[in-house]
Amino acid sequence: MKKFVSFIELLRPHQWTKNAFVFLPLFFHGQFLNVDLLMQCFVAFLAFSMAASSIYCFNDIYDVEADRLHPKKCKRPIASNKISIKTAYIVMFLCFLASVSILFFFAGNQRYSLMALIGSYYIMNIAYCIKLKKHPIVDVIIISMGFVLRVIVGGTATKIILSEWIVIMTFLLALFLAFAKRRDDVILFNNTGVEPRKNIHRYNLDFLNQVMTVISTIVIIAYIMYTISPNVIEQFNSRYVYITTIFVLIGIIRYLQVTIVYSKSGSPTKILLKDHYIKACIVGWIISFFIIIYL
Repeated sequence: MKKFVSFIELLRPHQWTKNAFVFLPLFFHGQFLNVDLLMQCFVAFLAFSMAASSIYCFNDIYDVEADRLHPKKCKRPIASNKISIKTAYIVMFLCFLASVSILFFFAGNQRYSLMALIGSYYIMNIAYCIKLKKHPIVDVIIISMGFVLRVIVGGTATKIILSEWIVIMTFLLALFLAFAKRRDDVILFNNTGVEPRKNIHRYNLDFLNQVMTVISTIVIIAYIMYTISPNVIEQFNSRYVYITTIFVLIGIIRYLQVTIVYSKSGSPTKILLKDHYIKACIVGWIISFFIIIYL
């Protein structure tokens, strides 16, 4: 049983929540209740999740020595010797094979386009694990581009043309979360002397606080502009999209509080899953948009 739990931890299924961005084009296009398109999106979601788990395996293999010195990452399956490196390589290959197989057999006419997109994500993140994450700013841009690729995959799977707004907002939000995570790394380094990543010396709290302030401001302004855009009002046939701004504003303020006051931004996924205030904002935002688009 413990071995099985270790394999699950290696795959990091809780991180699959990030891949929910695949469903955004379908949701905003007003087709979320279309069963056929929803299934195509779900296929893309599964394929992306398998590819992501394969990359997590590689990351844990490549960073095993550094993880063993980290106060939290030392508990990961490979770093704690619960799973051998050889076994991890096998799991990595099987996950990659599962991703390709899911697309080949279930993605229909979009299979090759989706393979190219997810393949690009895969190569980009392998490069990130090996080299790119050592370069400050470049590392967070790569993470943000990964979220944009998720949205593009969702649009490709359903043949929905993406608006510039969804791409811009996805990139900005991911950039905000990535810099918040770097802030947690800096605090860990300042408190323990442990280097969570090679480029940690090129970040500091003053810089990250200012960057997060700038990006959060841009996100809020961009979202307000989005909600009052004539094209958006026409698309949703509603002038009340701006009401959803309140959930975005409160959610970002709460995330800033968690990051700056409580210094708990090390895992954005866990914050989104466990923080009741942020979960309430997300649920409220989804419900309000659902009412505007579908009812």
